[in-house]
Amino acid sequence: MNSTRRIAPLLAPSLLAADFANLQSETERLAASAADWLHCDVMDGRFVPNISFGIPVLQAIHRHAQQPLDVHLMIEEPQHYLAAFRDAGAANITVHYEACPHLHRVVQQIKALGCRAGVALNPHTPVSVLEDIIADLDLVCIMSVNPGFGGQSFIPNTLRKVAALKELIVDYNSEALIEIDGGVSLQNAAALVEAGADVLVAGSFVFNSPDPVATLAEMRQQLNAQVESEAQQSR
Repeated sequence: MNSTRRIAPLLAPSLLAADFANLQSETERLAASAADWLHCDVMDGRFVPNISFGIPVLQAIHRHAQQPLDVHLMIEEPQHYLAAFRDAGAANITVHYEACPHLHRVVQQIKALGCRAGVALNPHTPVSVLEDIIADLDLVCIMSVNPGFGGQSFIPNTLRKVAALKELIVDYNSEALIEIDGGVSLQNAAALVEAGADVLVAGSFVFNSPDPVATLAEMRQQLNAQVESEAQQSR
């Protein structure tokens, strides 16, 4: 693990778990929260067995958001929609390795649009498939649940996978951030950061709580304390 990283991880609440009937108010109340990004899961009913929201909803979210939009495309043939999602407000665009036979080309398209380029890996996909492209990536999203639905249980093997990805990033001198998506909570956040995670996506844990803003604040406090403790131990 890269022991030089001592910045607190980013928090990216997933709007897939928010109240869709009140997305404006949900987005606005996160404006002054501990959220660093707003994670937006786009599903097409083909790549994953669910349909979420698309470009018009993302445009509406962007009008009220204060944080950058972290757009996760769980769709087939994402290369056809990249510019449209950028224009709708995406700061980060993440595509799935499993959906892109010409992945390098798609990553370059995203970068040319001025967005951070991310690649997501399903639970069964090893991190080794990114060896030849890891240096070009800004973000790698490790799916810690099977994509398609919120509220699933965290897959424990994710911790080993994150550590392996961190080694790959260090070996290839990549600046890619490691994002974890699925089943993230206060129970596993510290272990994920210890393994090398840089961005934590939390959906149901945040929005099913009595006070999502307070829950994010609690996560931020825990993670800041962890990073400070690690920094003190390394002095």
